[in-house]
Parts: sequence; structure tokens; C-alpha cells
Amino acid sequence: MAQGYRVVDYIVDRLVADGVRHVFGVDGANIEDLLDAAAARDDLDIVLAAHEFGAAAMADGYRRSGARLGVVAATSGGGCLNLVPGLGESLARRVPVLALVGQAPTRLDGRGAFQDTSGVGGALDAEALFSAVSLSCRRVTRPEDIAGALAEALTAAAAGGPAVLLLPKDIQQARLSTFGLPAPRSVRAPVPDLAGLVRALRAADGPVAVIVGEQVARDDARAELRLLCDALGARPASEPDAKDAAPGSPVTGVMGHPGVVAALRRSAACLLIGARMDATARAGLEDALAAVPTLSIGSAAPYVPAAHVRADDLRAALPAVTAAVRRDGRCAPTAPPPGELVPPPVDGPGVRYRAALRAIDAALPAGTDIVVDAGNIGAAAIHHLSARSGGRFLVALGMGGMGYSFGAAVGSAAHRGRRTVVIAGDGAFYMHGLEIHTAREHRLPITFLLFDNHAHAMCVTRERLFFGGADGRNRFGASRLGAGLAAMFPGLPAVDVDAAGDLPAALCAALACDGPSVVAVECSSDEIPPFAAFLTSKESTHVAVHA
Repeated sequence: MAQGYRVVDYIVDRLVADGVRHVFGVDGANIEDLLDAAAARDDLDIVLAAHEFGAAAMADGYRRSGARLGVVAATSGGGCLNLVPGLGESLARRVPVLALVGQAPTRLDGRGAFQDTSGVGGALDAEALFSAVSLSCRRVTRPEDIAGALAEALTAAAAGGPAVLLLPKDIQQARLSTFGLPAPRSVRAPVPDLAGLVRALRAADGPVAVIVGEQVARDDARAELRLLCDALGARPASEPDAKDAAPGSPVTGVMGHPGVVAALRRSAACLLIGARMDATARAGLEDALAAVPTLSIGSAAPYVPAAHVRADDLRAALPAVTAAVRRDGRCAPTAPPPGELVPPPVDGPGVRYRAALRAIDAALPAGTDIVVDAGNIGAAAIHHLSARSGGRFLVALGMGGMGYSFGAAVGSAAHRGRRTVVIAGDGAFYMHGLEIHTAREHRLPITFLLFDNHAHAMCVTRERLFFGGADGRNRFGASRLGAGLAAMFPGLPAVDVDAAGDLPAALCAALACDGPSVVAVECSSDEIPPFAAFLTSKESTHVAVHA
């Protein structure tokens, strides 16, 4: 190992000075120097994942749970390529993440090095690849460039999204002739001009509908949101991945509640707060939104027509709006009934989603963090399960990557140190569920609720509804995930549940464990979830919506 103050020592020192306390990743020859430098610190923990996608999800979940920055480290070749979908999720959802990617030594650029990604001599060009899934990507080829490159990356990530540094092994090992941490630069958010927004809100002749997005939680602006809603006499609705921004609020969009449409139709204006209203969030609302003046405040303009004010820090911006629009004599806020989507009944064995979620809702105490995966059970959880007061509710809807929840829960629990509950299907488990091993290695308080319907059930649903039947290609053979994981990891509390009546006791025992636990719930791949796109097909025209 090189002696003296190395480039990797500088990187680690700067990250610690900026408040980073965890680095997630998978070790390997071309990133080991960085992880060695991190391991030498008493104030920095390394969490080694089972897979680089899981590590990227850990960094993403770590930041979404309230940390300042998620950091992921990966080696060259296939290791770094596995980061791409995770960074794609962070880019789509504007989550600040720094990826530190090892590369082969520069002296071997274009000379057939193992896992050469220099872009020289026909080698894969990592800089071009990662530039597509980041706000900033830079390959460092001179040791003296590291201070500027790292500062540039941190500034880019702070703007909302991933930044990537490509670090050849010889550059990581290089000694710096001069060193010393520069004073950390604070990135100041632009001060928004709120005059137009305030005038429009004051002019609204009737109720104002409020829809909030994940930026409210990311900026920790929940208290400021409540005060603004009180001033407007409004009860907010939330985008599907912003349930914890306003716990108890109805959800918009394809997995959402019919009451949101009714509330919009009664409103004189709609205010979007940190909400972009992508296709998943706005499904079914387009006509109602088009019929009212729509205003927006947040870090990025929404996908629907709106008078938008850029505000990179909602915690700072919302109080000024509240002070300007508060009026005496406003009515107390009233909450329209959210309603529920009611899928058609299904015969056969298995615990039904609604029954399982009732049991989960009753079992989870305030402050519990919830991480939901993609798929049928994810749609049901978003629709039926409330965020806990004081807890986070994370879901990956930027890229919708299956298996995200396992890594994200590790990152969230590492930062917050509180009970975290994963809700995922068996398809997601087979992709990235072995991050359960990471949770066990670090004794993290995560309860994994695995809904085992022996299928990629959303694909089974689509086959049946849209392609005239099913040929079985998305169905799996029988499995017992609880028993299997208990055998794989001796000492891990893991059980299988086949009946709804047995679920409350299993949940109680799992939540009381010191460290990780698993409850695998037998369910049916033929059950249609509360997902609006599935409830308008010929097979389900009888589906009712009730309030």
C-alpha cells in the first residue's frame, strides 16, 4: 500500500467533513484502496452489499431517509455496470448520490487491461455510459485534479441527482504533494420569486386543492407544508411516492384514490408542491387538472401545464408563501373521503392483499419506516397502507426497479436505526433479495414481508387482461421462502404464513426481533391489485369504486 497522504485519503476526509457516515458498495481490486481508506476511519461505516444494484439502492434509500448524501463505491467491469439501473432511479427521482467507480490503471488504457473502461482503443467508455445516468461524470487522470473534481461532483449531486467519479487505481494510490481540506462550500438555493404564486392563490375564489410530491419529504418540509395547508384551508393529496410527506393523505394516480378527482373538481385552483405529476401520478387526473388553474412550486417544473416557481429548498420557501396567503375566516380544513378501488374477487388459496394490509396497518407502530417494491403487492400497499407518523414511506417509481426495496431498506435503517419494513413480492426477492444477508451481517432492524404468489404476478395479470389468457411463462414453481431463508441463514427468524388469521401473530413476533426477520405470506398470482389500468378491461368492467 502506498504511504503518505493519498488521493483516496483526501476523498474520504472530504466526505466525512461533509457529514457522510456510511459508504455502500461491493469490494474489488480497482476500488479496494478507497474502501481501505474508509475502513481506517472510526467515524465512517462501510456496508458491503451482495450486489452493486443493491449498493446503489442503499445509497439512494440512505439519502431519501434523511441523510445529506448517499455514497456508493464499485469496482470496474461488471461491478460498475451493475450500478446503472440504481443510478437511473436516483436520476429520475432527483436523489443526491455520489458514485465512486474504480477503473484499471491509466498506464493500461487501451492496451487490453482486464475490465478496461477507459474508452481508449475500442474499450467500453465508462464516462459516456455514466454521463447518461448522472448529472455529472468525470474521469480523474491526474492526482492534482481530485479536489476540483470532487467539489464539482458534490455540487452536482446537491442539485438533486447522482454524480459519478471514475477513479483509475493508480490515481487512487497516488500521493498528493499538498493537501489539507478546503473549507466546504455551501451550495445556496436560488431565492424564489413568489409574487406571482401568492397573487394567484389570493385570487382563488374557492377551495385550493394541494398535491404534494417527494421533494417535501426530501427537504424535510412536512411541518411547513402543514402550516401552509392550514392557511389555505386545504387537506393535501400526495403522489404515490410521497405518502410520508403528508401521512394519511389520499394518493393520486394509477394506484390512487377516486376522492382526489372529486376534490379537484370542487376546487378553484390546484397547487402542486414539489410534485412533478408524472404519468403514474397523474393517471385519471388529466381532465380534472386541465379544468382548474394549476400552480406549482418545487425544484423542477411539473409534466402538466402549470405556472411554476422554482424552489430548491421547500423548507425555506413555504413559510413565505404561508405568511403571504394566510387569511382570517378561512374554513377549517375538510378531508374528502379518499375512496378505494375494488378489484374483482378471486377464488382459490392464499392470503388476499387487502386482508394482509389490514393486518400490517394494525401491527406497525408510529415511526416505522416502510419501503415498498414494484409489482402487484406494491400497488396494493401504496393504495391501502398508510405511512406511519414520523416514519418514511419509500418507493422507487422513477425507474420502477424490482428489488429496489431490499437495498433501500438497508440504507434507510443504517441511517435512521429504526424498525424498517420491506413489502415485496417473490419476483423482486429473486432479483435482489439476498441483501437480506447484508441486513443480517449488520444486524439491522429490518422486517422483510415477502408476498409469495409464485409468479411475476403483474405480468400474469397483464397476460390475462390484455392478451387473452396466460401461457404460464410468468409463473414459478412452488416455494417456501420463509423456510428456505431460515435454512440458508441459521438464526434468522423466518416463517411462512398461509392464512390471514395467522398473520397478526407472525407480524408481532417479527417486529419484536433484535435485528432482521422475515415473514413470507402465501398469496395468489390471480388476484388483481388496486391498479386503475387493470380495472377498466373487459374482464373487470364490473369493478366498483366506493367511498
